[in-house]
Amino acid sequence: MGEFLVEFWGFLKERKKFWLLPIVLFLGCLGGLIVMTEGSAVAPFIYTLF
Repeated sequence: MGEFLVEFWGFLKERKKFWLLPIVLFLGCLGGLIVMTEGSAVAPFIYTLF
């Protein structure tokens, strides 16, 4: 995982695509939220948002 992050950061620096970072962070947080609430009692409330 660490190697991926280093390579991704190198890509962003080289191509000057820093605008991709917030998109990737948002999608990662959204995916983490869905995975964390998958088996909990809060899951039905999260799924109604989408």
